[in-house]
Amino acid sequence: MPNRGEGEVIVEMRPVGSVVRVAAVDVATGIEVVVMGPASASPQTLEQLALAKLRRRLATDKGS
Repeated sequence: MPNRGEGEVIVEMRPVGSVVRVAAVDVATGIEVVVMGPASASPQTLEQLALAKLRRRLATDKGS
């Protein structure tokens, strides 16, 4: 889950065939990002990827 004083994030992992769909939602803003990764990847790696994408999206939206 989030670290470094970030807000609450909900992470959902759903297998879809040979890949895993990972959605990360920032609770405060409702902004959601989705990443797909191989089912062979570790859940921690996929979660880190989704959180990094969410952080990037939140930073982009804040700069607008």
